Amino acid sequence: AVVSTQSPLRPGGGPVIVASPDGGVDIEEVAEKTPERVYKVPVDIFTGVTDAMATELAEKLEFSSEVVPAAAAEIKKLYELFTGVDATQVEVNPFGLTDRSEVVCFDAKINFDDNAQFRQRDIFSMEDTSETDPRELEAAKYDLNYIGMDGNIGCLVNGAGLAMATMDIVQLHGGSPANFLDVGGKVQEEQVEKAFNILTQDPAVKTIFVNIFGGIVDCRVIASGIVSACRKTGLSLPLVVRLQGANMEEARKILDNSGLHIQAHDQFNEAAEAAVKSLEGK
Repeated sequence: AVVSTQSPLRPGGGPVIVASPDGGVDIEEVAEKTPERVYKVPVDIFTGVTDAMATELAEKLEFSSEVVPAAAAEIKKLYELFTGVDATQVEVNPFGLTDRSEVVCFDAKINFDDNAQFRQRDIFSMEDTSETDPRELEAAKYDLNYIGMDGNIGCLVNGAGLAMATMDIVQLHGGSPANFLDVGGKVQEEQVEKAFNILTQDPAVKTIFVNIFGGIVDCRVIASGIVSACRKTGLSLPLVVRLQGANMEEARKILDNSGLHIQAHDQFNEAAEAAVKSLEGK
């Protein structure tokens, strides 16, 4: 049984329970071979899982009539758990009976909504970060999203969509991104500095490409952060910057008047090409 907010089976945009009586195997395998054995129950977030919904699902899961009430009660508790801990998914496999006819969740996996960390501190404090990239942990301290990759062009962008497009166009011009670093829509100057620190501490990074679309972000904040970071770190790597959107003219002046060697471009394609070309001879 799975309670999830991430399923494509959610026509109403709310949680859905996906369950099958064929437990103990991957639900994907059941869905492929016997799709009629997979039941999908959309849940109204205002009413939750009702007694009738839980009972009907317990019956479809082929619990005997004697234990259907207990199974229905467990289903309702699972949904309460799902909402109570701000989960994006609660997966139970198998959900079945003991030899004493007790309804039990024998094994479970729970994914939590990162945006709810502020009110689920006890849960998130249990996270094991021993195998997490230290750069990801450092970035998270400043509300930055970082994923390391195998290339040599450090990319600093705002927004996951623009990040993906930036990596694509860098590769189109023959380059290879060293990371996915998203500063988000509420970035401040200090965060830009921290982002630069993370990029410059990576020995694989040979050039830095900043690509910002200032719909929400103020380009002046980014420009000031770039200048400050360059001066504090003594940046010696090639730096290509594209700033478009809110206050871009003022931002361009900040870069031009900084006295730093910054390649500023207005066009996305030209900026990406310049970032790749800056690696020639390196």
